[in-house]
Amino acid sequence: MANSPQAKKRARQNEKRFAVNKARRSRIRTFLRKVEEAIASGDKEAATVALRAAQPELMRGVTKGVYHKNTASRKISRLSARVKALG
Repeated sequence: MANSPQAKKRARQNEKRFAVNKARRSRIRTFLRKVEEAIASGDKEAATVALRAAQPELMRGVTKGVYHKNTASRKISRLSARVKALG
């Protein structure tokens, strides 16, 4: 357990940061799930629209430190390849 005032403050900051990052991760996963569902249904138009919406959201997660840049790029690349293969 944190004893010094600085360590206690750090613990409080970590809790806040964890909550914010958790919300961001959840939001990004929702966007990705919409793309996955559109791909699964075979609707190329809906998948394209969903992917366009998901891309800036994923990269925003990178700038906020939730995801690594390469992870986000890999996800976008793989999803766009799957969308392209539709139809």
